[in-house]
Amino acid sequence: MERLLRDKKAIFLFTFPTFLLFTVIVVLPIFFSIHYSTLEWDGFSQGTFVGLANYKSLFVNNTDGFLQSIINSLILALISVGIQLPISLLLALIIARGVRGENFFRTVYFIPVIISTVVIGQLWMKIYNSDYGMLNTVLRAAGLDQYTKPWLADTHTALAAVFIAMLWQYIGYHMLLMYAGAKSISPDIYEAARIDGASEAQMALHVTIPLMKPILCVCVIFAVTGSFKAFDLIYVMTGGGPLHSTEVPTTLMYTTIFSRYQYGYGSAMAIFIIAECLIFTLVIQKLFHQNAEG
Repeated sequence: MERLLRDKKAIFLFTFPTFLLFTVIVVLPIFFSIHYSTLEWDGFSQGTFVGLANYKSLFVNNTDGFLQSIINSLILALISVGIQLPISLLLALIIARGVRGENFFRTVYFIPVIISTVVIGQLWMKIYNSDYGMLNTVLRAAGLDQYTKPWLADTHTALAAVFIAMLWQYIGYHMLLMYAGAKSISPDIYEAARIDGASEAQMALHVTIPLMKPILCVCVIFAVTGSFKAFDLIYVMTGGGPLHSTEVPTTLMYTTIFSRYQYGYGSAMAIFIIAECLIFTLVIQKLFHQNAEG
């Protein structure tokens, strides 16, 4: 094995197919999008070079609500980190301590992750339906008719309603990652903590969570970038409406390219999303690195 690792030709032969695939699927489309973003192009006729005009339109003109879509995605990211991840962490810590039915709970919480997002969107649309939806039905049965409303058609509740569906879908995903991190900690460390008189809560706060920082960093990155890239569930449930209240850059990009045929302008949105995800990933990694050193 050591001889194989020293053989540069063997390393090249094993890594080149993956590198080529990554280049064709990821790198080249990004460069094409950068080129398209400098054009005024409808996707069919000859494009006209406009330089950075499309990027200027995103932030200066803002005629299509792009800035509002950014705000919505930031709200989703903050809620994901502030609500979704703490719930996932709590579930992971409880299950990892060896509760009865550990394998059952681990599997059940992960089931929403493997269900098609379109199915999940349709499911939650039925729950939120103003006429026969389960949520309004329960409220009426409890005598709380004044609280019933068209949840996905109300600009004040649509974004929160979509987030609840996203939380339900991905809470098991982060829980499983954190569960794996917690289970990888040596039992000897916990035994030493018990000998020192630490309670379960103290061990979780001062032993488990600090040792899980690498996986917590990964979960934060996934939660933040996932919120920035969120598309399918929002598109199925609201399409970005009502009145752009659930619009995020990805849904606006889709509409711009495939409905308005503004490929250059939509490509500028795509590049912004890529840059946004990259910058926040680097910032989060830097913050966790500084915290670990401190």
